[in-house]
Amino acid sequence: MAIFYLQISSISRGAGRRATAAAAYRAGERLRDERSGELQNYSRRRDVLHSEIFLPQQFGGAPPPLWAHSRERLWNTAEHAEKRHNARVAREFQVNLPAELAPLERVALARSFAREIAERYRVAVDLAVHAPRPEGDPRNFHAHLLATTREVTPAGLGAKAGLDMDARERRKRELPDHRQEFINVRERWASLTNEALRAANLSARVDHRSLAAQGIDREPLPAIPLMHLKMEQQGVRSEFAAQLRAAYGERVAQRLARTASATAEAPTTPPARDLAEVRRQAREAWLQLRSQVPPGVSRAPARAAEPPARQAEDDLAL
Repeated sequence: MAIFYLQISSISRGAGRRATAAAAYRAGERLRDERSGELQNYSRRRDVLHSEIFLPQQFGGAPPPLWAHSRERLWNTAEHAEKRHNARVAREFQVNLPAELAPLERVALARSFAREIAERYRVAVDLAVHAPRPEGDPRNFHAHLLATTREVTPAGLGAKAGLDMDARERRKRELPDHRQEFINVRERWASLTNEALRAANLSARVDHRSLAAQGIDREPLPAIPLMHLKMEQQGVRSEFAAQLRAAYGERVAQRLARTASATAEAPTTPPARDLAEVRRQAREAWLQLRSQVPPGVSRAPARAAEPPARQAEDDLAL
């Protein structure tokens, strides 16, 4: 069963994170951070199936800048472009890739999304496709799209772009607000995923909408943080995960109780009478009425009243 998952987050200095370290980890490479002088070395990773940098194609007729094709130079440029101590230095889109697809189909799907993000926001997108970890869920094929928060130009990085663009600038350009833009991106990822599933002749589909919007009346499953899932996989009990599951069970029980209460209080509607039964009862009522006429009393006057009754019986016979 294909699962929709798209998480949009940020790489921020305020949280003690660096774009160079994030890029090195996701791509499984060695990158040196020029601001700190540290070497970020994740070259021993063996779960990186594909990595690639995507750039917007139109630069006023000029080719895409060559400097941005270097992963180390790209993310050091992103770090140098920000001056604030709590600046957002990168934006990440993490997506789930359907396990039902073939390996090349999963990579093609991730590449399509990365190319669209690069063109949509005029930013650089560093794509890394990961295989499931040996100790994790074998269906957990996923991709990380690490995007610059600024537009790519031949000379370097320009103004803030995409989801990191200032709200006033978005209104000035008549662009959707940030909330609507998040929804648009989610919807586009669902469309691309379904197109890939359809092209592979698979019946599975995903939906970016909430359960309520889909008309599905059930409680959403609890989202257990990855750190706590890993604790449980190692045999360590996570109290936080247990609390989340207990709260989920309580919500399910309350929903079942509300449904049972509403069913008990609902007025019972009389069952629809069978047409043959209606005919039988009408015929018996007419015969009973005829039998109540006293002996010796002429029935002629009553015949004038027969046609309506006969007409009623004929109507029932239709």
